[in-house]
Amino acid sequence: MNIAIVGAGLVGRVVALNLLQKGEHTITLFDKDTKEGINSAGFTAAGMLAPFAELETAESIIFDYGRRSIELWQPLLKEIGVYDGFSHKGTIITAHPQDVNELEHFIGTLQSKVEEAKEIKMLNSTQLASIEPQLEQHSKSFFIENEGQVDSQRFIAFSTNYFDMRPEITWREFTEIKTIEAKKVHLKDSTEEFDWVFDARGLGAKEYFSDLRGVRGEVIWVESKEIDIKRPTRLLHPRYKIYIVPRGNGCEGIDLEYCKDCKISQTSNSKRYIIGASEIESEDMSPISVRSNLELLSALYTVHPEFGESRVVNTETNCRPAFRDNLPRIENQEGLTRINGLYRHGYLLAPAIVEKALNEGIYKS
Repeated sequence: MNIAIVGAGLVGRVVALNLLQKGEHTITLFDKDTKEGINSAGFTAAGMLAPFAELETAESIIFDYGRRSIELWQPLLKEIGVYDGFSHKGTIITAHPQDVNELEHFIGTLQSKVEEAKEIKMLNSTQLASIEPQLEQHSKSFFIENEGQVDSQRFIAFSTNYFDMRPEITWREFTEIKTIEAKKVHLKDSTEEFDWVFDARGLGAKEYFSDLRGVRGEVIWVESKEIDIKRPTRLLHPRYKIYIVPRGNGCEGIDLEYCKDCKISQTSNSKRYIIGASEIESEDMSPISVRSNLELLSALYTVHPEFGESRVVNTETNCRPAFRDNLPRIENQEGLTRINGLYRHGYLLAPAIVEKALNEGIYKS
């Protein structure tokens, strides 16, 4: 089949990978930005795979999709040559002593939604130190075993290189799309026809989805020679909840010039961490605010005082596409599939949502 994928962010790339695995298709990837994808929400994201932790504010269906995505991510990453971009070591959930009620409420909410959450383990400081020695000052925490992360920046970078090497793929970067319909992509001055069209534009699909909105998120990259935390860690607080996602040596294995473009430094013997994430009902794409900087970094410092000597090497902002119910949406008709609204759950949902969309659409028997 001759296929168009409009929007080469996270969802569009996962669609393309699945199509390449399942058939001898020719695929045209349209995007309004560069094919490197550094302006996409999928590049900014921390890539957490936390189906349990997200249950606090999400529907149980997110949990089901998330667990399926964890099964699907590793073969997708291996296909594009990322052999160390998937981690499944679990998540630490903790809080300050004065916020222990927040911690207990959080776990109680999870356990009320899915039976599997009752197996989440509570750790005292000694038990926590056995798996994360630098967090031993936290007297009470919870450890969620079946969670992890995808190195989102490596996924975007390596998938770009992978698609460049595939003769079935044609890139159409810096291409504005007016509208999309079944088997047709309408550009500014022309219309192109395909056997099937996938709409994966995120916020770019507002011309079709009237109830689509952007939710602003901000992240900070820090680099430290003193801190070595190996698992994603969440700190609960009544006003803000932060996560700390370890990235090892960050952009190791990615072309140095690419790293310069995304402003991640190359200091040796340092570990990098993504700190996030604010969630603001706004489509503002301007740089991170002073308030977010202060709140995220002060919370980071309280997780471990050595973070006070870490270096801020990058900040990123982006907007995630979401509907009113904050749930993903799939629309299928002959010749057209639309996938949108993954909200703050992009990497947690994308493989499972794409699998469902393909089975209900282009591959429906």
